Amino acid sequence: MKPAFPFATRRLMMGGLLTLLAACAGTPVQQQPDQQADIARVEAYLNTSDGLQANFVQTWPDGGKGQGVMHYDPGRLRLDYETPGSMKLVAENGHLLFVDHRRESVTRMSLGHQPLGLLLDQPVHLSGLISVTAVQHGQNSLQVSLARRDSESQGILTLGFSDIAGKLSLLVIEMTDVERQHIRLDLTGTTVSGQKWPDAMFTLSADN
Repeated sequence: MKPAFPFATRRLMMGGLLTLLAACAGTPVQQQPDQQADIARVEAYLNTSDGLQANFVQTWPDGGKGQGVMHYDPGRLRLDYETPGSMKLVAENGHLLFVDHRRESVTRMSLGHQPLGLLLDQPVHLSGLISVTAVQHGQNSLQVSLARRDSESQGILTLGFSDIAGKLSLLVIEMTDVERQHIRLDLTGTTVSGQKWPDAMFTLSADN
């Protein structure tokens, strides 16, 4: 295995992916009216971004990196990894499938108690089961941190957007777990076609 990808064993790979899904509770902030408006904009973005596509670079806690292509429709997500090898992650309808073609391994899990599952609900509601723990507005940028309200452990999911002329575009998905380990997806070339991807892209099958 090349030193550039020390994380690429199946144990570390799955540990990183499960950490990405395992963020939990935080302390909700007292939201100001402008923050409430920003949260509403993020919620609308997640609910209306049919046909979203982006290139991603994923950074694991040990600093190792992988890259590929992300596809998103409201309620469903797919990551196709090109490096460190051929892998895919599909999340849809409350379930997740992870396939490592190199090792011919398949992992399935429920998203019922995971923040990613809440974000893939239809429609997305950034309230109720989800606590908004931080809203940060910078120059041409918006960052929102979220946590699972009813979890016993602690962790944060952060979404970063460019915010230019009132138009959002997703740039970053980052997880910080209870041990303060970070997993980050940096997105480039994000586009939204407005038309949903074919349903076949999100089937929970290891064959496609």
